[in-house]
Amino acid sequence: MKNEFKKRLLTSFLILPLAFFFIIKGSFFFTFFLSIVFLVSIYEWFKITKNFNILKITGVIFIFFSIYTAYLFRNEQGVNIFLFIIVISIFTDLGGYIFGKLFKGPKLTKISPNKTYSGVFGSFFLSIIAGFTYFNFFIENITLKGEQYIAVIFFIFLISLISQIGDLIISFFKRIAKIKNTGKILPGHGGLLDRIDGIIFTIPTSFAILNYINF
Repeated sequence: MKNEFKKRLLTSFLILPLAFFFIIKGSFFFTFFLSIVFLVSIYEWFKITKNFNILKITGVIFIFFSIYTAYLFRNEQGVNIFLFIIVISIFTDLGGYIFGKLFKGPKLTKISPNKTYSGVFGSFFLSIIAGFTYFNFFIENITLKGEQYIAVIFFIFLISLISQIGDLIISFFKRIAKIKNTGKILPGHGGLLDRIDGIIFTIPTSFAILNYINF
């Protein structure tokens, strides 16, 4: 477990700053970044669904839709709001991993044997703390009052929930394909799709929500 955690930590320290660089820079850099993410994700998805042609096509359409939504989201809502969603998704994954490893406990579902109820709690806990902290420090021109605090917390909770559901959906397809990870490109993590399985669901969902409500 320690070796795996070290690999995971080292990979995160290398990959996350690079990803944030492309996101923050925007323009050509962000388009290039999204293109790489799309191509690698499609490659890994093809490996998972090699015996299911309908799933291949459906997955390609959905991943393209999610990546294109990410492009629109970052350009229309701004980089800070976009990163707000990414931070929630990252800490959802981190909270699930840390709390699941530390506290273990009852398993959540057979779809993903490593998922536990303590991990679910950790996902919500860390995502709310990190998301709310990020919102207060980096979301400009918005001063929260009264019930708006509750609205933001509920929004973070909802995005964290969607991220966890996305994780379970990809885990379901991995279980059908009888593989542990979608790839080996990220030491300690597995494939790229293993890491963005929640994000490809939270981006379209949050983009749709934010187009219809204002905090």
